[in-house]
Amino acid sequence: MTKFEPGKTYTTRSVCDHNCIFSAKILKRTAKTVTAETQDGVVRRKIEVWNDAETFFPFGKYSMAAIISAK
Repeated sequence: MTKFEPGKTYTTRSVCDHNCIFSAKILKRTAKTVTAETQDGVVRRKIEVWNDAETFFPFGKYSMAAIISAK
């Protein structure tokens, strides 16, 4: 399984606008959570596993929300 590494920056594109790129720098992690620096500031989110990779929702869960994946 692909896991998040502290110090690395991960990116994803917006579902609505291909030119909009969200990024999150992983500051620290535990077995269940990540602490990341995003455009909204520092956030702590729950890690979920999808397609054999860790993922998290940097701005919360909602329709068409951005998802950061460790892959």
